[in-house]
Amino acid sequence: MANIKIPKGWEIPENRITPESVYINRRKFIKDLGIVGAGALSLFGSSACAENKGVAKQLEAYQKEKLSAVKNENFTVTRPETKEIVAATYNNFYEFTSSKSTVWKRVERFKTRPWEIEITGHVEKPMTVDVDDLIKQMPLEERIYRFRCVETWAMVVPWVGFPMKALLEKVQPKSSAKYVRMETFFDPDVASHQNDARLPWPYVEGLTLAEAMNELTLMVVGIYGHILPPQHGAPLRLIAPWKYGFKSIKSITSIELTDKKPRNFWNVILPREYGFEANVNPKVPHPRWSQASEWMIGSMERYPTKIYNGYGEYVAHLY
Repeated sequence: MANIKIPKGWEIPENRITPESVYINRRKFIKDLGIVGAGALSLFGSSACAENKGVAKQLEAYQKEKLSAVKNENFTVTRPETKEIVAATYNNFYEFTSSKSTVWKRVERFKTRPWEIEITGHVEKPMTVDVDDLIKQMPLEERIYRFRCVETWAMVVPWVGFPMKALLEKVQPKSSAKYVRMETFFDPDVASHQNDARLPWPYVEGLTLAEAMNELTLMVVGIYGHILPPQHGAPLRLIAPWKYGFKSIKSITSIELTDKKPRNFWNVILPREYGFEANVNPKVPHPRWSQASEWMIGSMERYPTKIYNGYGEYVAHLY
């Protein structure tokens, strides 16, 4: 008898739907702070002219730093993979700028080596570890994930990393640990937007311990087979693919296990719009735009949004 493959939820072929007019950036936040943001149309200039602007040359140094990782065939998608040069040219990294298409230029002075990560709180074995030593200790995998921003843009990229569960098991969470609080770097001399005292720097995000221990939750150290360029959150970032992208904190310096729910960066700024859970849900609109569909950077193809970004079989039981 022939083998019959039952596709995973994220592998179901998706039909295009008619584009809808939605705002794709956090306009109220931008207006309140006097920041000029970048919308979807900026992508045309950024991706089409990326090579001329030096992105390809910038990436060369990182592409030489290959990572040895086992490809996890359980995590693949049917959509075309986003081109590396496009993914490197369209990023949210508010520490440096609110313009997605210029992040790659603003991170040139950002040094991601040496880099230490401190893990503390409700754990039996707190530790501080150099990121390169951590990489050597961990079982690296390549996973192709769908990434969905709250602003309705999306991409498909091959991340290289290790399950967050593997890291937490090393420090042995206590029974009192309920949440995982993560914090990024603070260096206003390099990251100019951190000089804005109206914003609650440094960037903080959090997960429940159950979310952090879920097999989908990935601590990422590489992309496209090599170490992370700085605009992607080098040297260590989170990827929780069933949540909106702002939950996947970049450039992590500390991880704390706590018994109290942490207040994340965007929730402090706009609590009505950015909750702690932030699960992808097409039926729950953002207060200023629909979440019913999403568009792929680089191609502008629009697709219907899937609940939990298509990863429901792994995470629906958590909610």
